Amino acid sequence: MAIPVSVLILTKNEEQDLPGCLESVSWCDDVHVFDSYSDDRTVEIAQAAGATVTQRVYDNESTHQNWAMEHLDFQYEWVFYLDADERMTAGLVQSVEEAVTSGREFVSYRIQRRDFMNGRWLKHVQATSFYQRLFKHKHMRWERLINAVNIPNGPVGQIPGYLDHYFFSKGLAHWINRHNRYSTMEAQQIVENRRKKAGFSLQKAFSAPDFHERRHHQKEIYYRMPGRPFVKFLYLYLFKGGFLDGKEGFTYTCMNFAYENAIIMKTKELERQQIKGHLVYGPAPTESTEKIYTNR
Repeated sequence: MAIPVSVLILTKNEEQDLPGCLESVSWCDDVHVFDSYSDDRTVEIAQAAGATVTQRVYDNESTHQNWAMEHLDFQYEWVFYLDADERMTAGLVQSVEEAVTSGREFVSYRIQRRDFMNGRWLKHVQATSFYQRLFKHKHMRWERLINAVNIPNGPVGQIPGYLDHYFFSKGLAHWINRHNRYSTMEAQQIVENRRKKAGFSLQKAFSAPDFHERRHHQKEIYYRMPGRPFVKFLYLYLFKGGFLDGKEGFTYTCMNFAYENAIIMKTKELERQQIKGHLVYGPAPTESTEKIYTNR
């Protein structure tokens, strides 16, 4: 009997990593590959594996994922979401099955992710290891342009097992190119928050029961800090214990220093453009660009 969970995989030119990801979810009989118009063999690989492929132009993270929740024809009420460079472990699959058949009142579950760089688990240097990846799709939405924040409509639980993440599988150039796009979106989000005069709560930043709510308020405080790249370096490398992750921990911390600096520079650039009356945000994709391929 199949586990009553649908799987959602987001892709963009993932012919290298997608086969391993699909293999790790081979237990599922309702796999959806949500593709951003790949121009490699991603769609071919997904269809050959029996996945349902939906294509949509990527605009930003929260809008893209919210669209999937509203429009994809999931067979089950529970969805497990992962990226192509992530793998479900056997222990996690077992925990997922137990969670969705337990009858508990949760609408979402946090999963522990292990991030690997050059074969080494970065056990200490990450800001957080827990993410909401198993949820009832009618009870989940996201906010923010990038590094979207989960907003579940109901209580959140936590289950054991690991989701393994090989974020460096395509090498340094791919990481830099991807985070160049991410830093642009982060800068756009900061400028938009400032335009809307987004507030924050110091109390909620440290005491909110849900990590993602804490993260929202922490980010608003963090955006106002001077010397943010140095703060992040010290936080990840010393406070979080990144030095215990060896040279990979140091490398990862330096990469995050550069990423944070790029966000600051792009934020200042966007604010100058805004003052001059230049367009800061590009147009959203139209519905006519969306296509659905089904090969159950």
